[in-house]
Amino acid sequence: MILKDEVVIVSGVGAGLGAKLALRAAAEGAKVVMAARSSDVMAQTLKEITAAGGDAIAVQCDVRKTEEVEAVAAAAVEKYGKISGLVNSAYGHPGFTDLLDTEDKALRRAMDIILYGSLGMSRAVVPHMTEGGSIVNVGTMSTRIPLRGEGGYAIAKAAMGCATQYMALELGEKGIRVNQAIMGWLDGPGVRFYLTMTAEEKGITEQEVYDDIASRNPLGRIPTDEACAGGILYLLSSLASEVTGATLDVNGGEYMPA
Repeated sequence: MILKDEVVIVSGVGAGLGAKLALRAAAEGAKVVMAARSSDVMAQTLKEITAAGGDAIAVQCDVRKTEEVEAVAAAAVEKYGKISGLVNSAYGHPGFTDLLDTEDKALRRAMDIILYGSLGMSRAVVPHMTEGGSIVNVGTMSTRIPLRGEGGYAIAKAAMGCATQYMALELGEKGIRVNQAIMGWLDGPGVRFYLTMTAEEKGITEQEVYDDIASRNPLGRIPTDEACAGGILYLLSSLASEVTGATLDVNGGEYMPA
């Protein structure tokens, strides 16, 4: 159990990566504090964690609202007495349109959730974080390989990536590590919807769409939400005690810099 007795906040517990991450963190011994705007997925995840003998709480939170962010940190400290780790994975997408055609309102919303949301959560958590604490920001392959319609989402994630390195520099003296995990295609609810939609549009099977995407990875598959959660757990744990300011690609080898 690489996170035994650690207290980990998972911000952005949706039906995909966030929920799987919360489940795996609890299985690795962490006391998990889930935070998300929607309570439905958190409620189901909480049931699964409890049924498996884990320990978790759920706090409804819009990361754009300072008072709600602070309430998450307060709930963690009140329940468990400390905070060991934070995962910033709250999701906000401005829509699949070209960047200059995307409304400013939608772009600002994505930036408010992804960049300012992660900064706000970090700001609330750091004063309570124990020596050896870890913050992991969840990035995206869209910042490395441009995909049409992803511009507004990618620029917010790119800003968060830059913030990761500055936070690593500034929080090192407190013994807090800050890293980024870059995800690519994730075989979860969102991608399954994409497979169905694309197959219908092109008149081919979902398996053919899957195989085309999977062929871009050396491992020959689309990584699952649950499997990719492992990379984040590693960065949270003491196994990565000397890793900070780093970017870990958790995308089946889709991205290999020269």
